[in-house]
Amino acid sequence: QLQLVESGGGLVQPGGYLRFSCAASGFSFARHGIGWFRLAPGKAREGVPCIGTSAGNINYVDSVKGRFTISSDNAKNTVYLKMNSLKPEDTAVYYCAAARSPICFGPQRPSNYDRWGQGTHVTVST
Repeated sequence: QLQLVESGGGLVQPGGYLRFSCAASGFSFARHGIGWFRLAPGKAREGVPCIGTSAGNINYVDSVKGRFTISSDNAKNTVYLKMNSLKPEDTAVYYCAAARSPICFGPQRPSNYDRWGQGTHVTVST
């Protein structure tokens, strides 16, 4: 069975940090770009960062540059997302997704991804 499973998320105060992981089963990350998307109430789904299979192929949406870091461990078939200096506007459901292509294209388009995790909630609030 092909699936992505996210872990992490939760409630954090502004300025805090969270760590996500996205583990794949049934297929290898080594052939797919991996992206993180978020969906906030009343907003369109937004691509946050993505990472391709080639070294250095990483893209971030402007709103998270300098605060979020995406990385991958192909041996563990897992992608990680580190989120620092969190803001209330980062509140959303976060999804990891596997792209059809090994390349991470920016800006991310959901139509380029065909496997999705179940999502994990992030709330940034006092």
